[in-house]
Amino acid sequence: MLAENHTQLQTINTQRIGQIPMRNIWLLLFYASDLYRHLGSNKIDVEDSPEQIANLVAEVLCHLIEERLVRNLSRGYSRKEAEVSRVRGRINVLATERHRLLDKGKICCRFDELTLDTPRNRYVLAALERLTKIGIKSSLVNRCGSLVFKLSSLGVSKVKPSGYSYQTERFGRHDLSDQKMVAAAELAFSLALPTESEGVFHLTTPDKEIRWLRKLFEKAVAGFYSVVLDKREWVVSANKQFNWQVSDKSAGIDEILPSMETDIIIEQRSHNELLIIDTKFNSLTKKGWYRNETLRSGYLYQMYAYLRSQENERNLRSLTSSGMLLHPAIDDEVAEMVKIQGHAIWFCTVNLGDSALSIRKRLLFLIDKAFSCESSL
Repeated sequence: MLAENHTQLQTINTQRIGQIPMRNIWLLLFYASDLYRHLGSNKIDVEDSPEQIANLVAEVLCHLIEERLVRNLSRGYSRKEAEVSRVRGRINVLATERHRLLDKGKICCRFDELTLDTPRNRYVLAALERLTKIGIKSSLVNRCGSLVFKLSSLGVSKVKPSGYSYQTERFGRHDLSDQKMVAAAELAFSLALPTESEGVFHLTTPDKEIRWLRKLFEKAVAGFYSVVLDKREWVVSANKQFNWQVSDKSAGIDEILPSMETDIIIEQRSHNELLIIDTKFNSLTKKGWYRNETLRSGYLYQMYAYLRSQENERNLRSLTSSGMLLHPAIDDEVAEMVKIQGHAIWFCTVNLGDSALSIRKRLLFLIDKAFSCESSL
């Protein structure tokens, strides 16, 4: 088993999606996950060895399930129909008459039954089974297997609920402790990624793969900064809507006027400074008409619109806010800036082919550079 797990980890280190090593895809998934927000900076050591993220997820999930088993798993109601000897819930008259149940002293009823076999618990059990197939340590495989047996013996089905999503799950006061457990389960499923080698899990088209990676990169950068930056000094917002400063409009313009939604906004409290980050998932430059490389003009116009459209003389910060276009790269790293009408606009890359620790240092370096430059300008 140890040799098998070692081989699987070696495979993870060599697999890629596009040109990005699988270990760094796992790192992005970790940064983007709600589990990373729950853990905070307690498990940053996995950035030295991102292939150990699966072990971390398994360890956290097992620990949380074991805690819930001590205090009893959350129960829920499920709709059931059965032949019973006394009325329970609503009577199914048609079924009762068709099978002449009254002659047998029974009646068919539909009722809600309190059970442990809820979609949430089935989702967690399925996550335990999934983790055993992606190269975790043998001790954790045994631990996951033991918990699968315990949950099954309590009546939780081994069928992953279709359409279940952590994002749409609602947690009440009595089951808030389930939130971290389900977040770990969701990350466990995310780690079973499609790659360029044959396997069970696939993305349907290259175009869909790019869209998925683009969204993952955006969520990972937002998740990283929201956890790593000190909340007493920094405010990190994701997917914030900007409003146009409209002075007049026609009757039907609201139906066709495009909205403005930024990927990430970072505010520094002490210096009252603001940085808008827009993540992209293509190369920073392209071939120009008269030179080998040029910045993508459409992205520059987009950032310029973000910054200038929010200017307000009553808010001095809005007159000097900065922007950053953040692209992934595989070989080189860029951090260039131009100041246009009072607004610094940065053009930066993060080398996703580098080590996990280097990616972390690079993201912190870019924030430090952007805000230190603002302070010096």
